[in-house]
Amino acid sequence: MHPNLDVKSLTTSEIEQKVKKLEIMYFVTANEDVRRQMILILDTYKIELQERRLEDAKKRAKNGKDDLDELIKIS
Repeated sequence: MHPNLDVKSLTTSEIEQKVKKLEIMYFVTANEDVRRQMILILDTYKIELQERRLEDAKKRAKNGKDDLDELIKIS
């Protein structure tokens, strides 16, 4: 976890955009110290995205919307 990031205040789409931008910048820079910092930031963003997706999946399962019955119509 990177200590100076406040990922809770960002939306999911903002985090996804930041991840894409950082991944591009990672391969552009040759400075290893900067790359290490970028990896910490990327890991923090990716962990937050994963936690949000798991929470959304739990909410869908709790509400019964994670069921496959609606996807398969048998008549």
